[in-house]
Amino acid sequence: MSSKTAHEIDIVKVPVSKIDTVDFDSLTFGTTFTDHMFVCDFREGKWQKAEIKPYAPFLLDPSAKVFHYGQAIFEGMKAYKDDNDDVWLFRPEENFERFNKSAKRMAMPEVDEEIFMSGLHRLIDLEREWVKKGLGNTLYIRPFMIAIGSGVIAAPSTQYRFMIILSPAKSYYSGEVKVIIAEHYSRAANGGIGAAKAAGNYSAQFYPTKLANEKGFQQIIWTDDATHTKLEEAGTMNVFFRINDTLYTAPTSERILDGVTRKSLIDLAKRDGIAVDVRPVLVEEIIEAANNGSLKEIFGAGTAAVVNPIVGFSYQDTYYELPKLENSLALQLKDKLTKIQYKLAEDTFGWTVKI
Repeated sequence: MSSKTAHEIDIVKVPVSKIDTVDFDSLTFGTTFTDHMFVCDFREGKWQKAEIKPYAPFLLDPSAKVFHYGQAIFEGMKAYKDDNDDVWLFRPEENFERFNKSAKRMAMPEVDEEIFMSGLHRLIDLEREWVKKGLGNTLYIRPFMIAIGSGVIAAPSTQYRFMIILSPAKSYYSGEVKVIIAEHYSRAANGGIGAAKAAGNYSAQFYPTKLANEKGFQQIIWTDDATHTKLEEAGTMNVFFRINDTLYTAPTSERILDGVTRKSLIDLAKRDGIAVDVRPVLVEEIIEAANNGSLKEIFGAGTAAVVNPIVGFSYQDTYYELPKLENSLALQLKDKLTKIQYKLAEDTFGWTVKI
């Protein structure tokens, strides 16, 4: 273990694992958790001794700042098991760096790399039996930090809790996904916290997504807050558009999350000679492409779903169906990425990290 993963951690193990009670063939995403969790508190201006202990609820003061002012951030990652029973992470340094960017934006303390990486490695190593072999089987990893300092004065907390919990998972979405292009609601605004993985970003999406669900759509493609003319993200994912044989996706900004899956798909596409154009994508050009037949695919990209093809979209009460393709770039890229993650293909980028 490198110096980056050698932080001292107290470990208390459960007397008996609950793993034998879990039906791994019938998992609902994000509802089953492993035996242990990682916890490290920030008090008196520094990080305290970390611990891994049995997964369980914990007490907080009713005036804890997380409840009143929303200081809460998180990351989403996965661990994979190859055919040799080795467990692998995918680009964990990207999640670590983004976690601390989120912390800084939310006036929270940055987590030391030793604490983050050591907690990650030790916890997953302890729970490696929860990582099942086979494509589609993963261990979802949720690092998060909340403000635990008490008091309802509107100011940043002085106390925080950094935790990592683990959840065995299969595919996040199933079935066909139809979306609505947003005309009123926005995910984020310039100068806001859209580029941070802050809890409030996601809760703010729930209501407009509920309205979309009531109309028979699964998600929303968000547009810019100022003009609603630029396409930015799909639901909780980055979004790609294929016009003819070129992939288009919006550049990251203070409104758009710097997705790890997004940047990995861009690198894979460029490696394999697929044209990628990273630039603002306008609603009007997607409508025009849908009308003239040059719009071939739309797909979301994110940790949970990896790649999520979209079968059609609605804009101003008009529905546009996308063609069913045998040569889907979305599915090709998903296959190439997952094969790297499961060590079924050579990792020419050096993205995978062994536990």
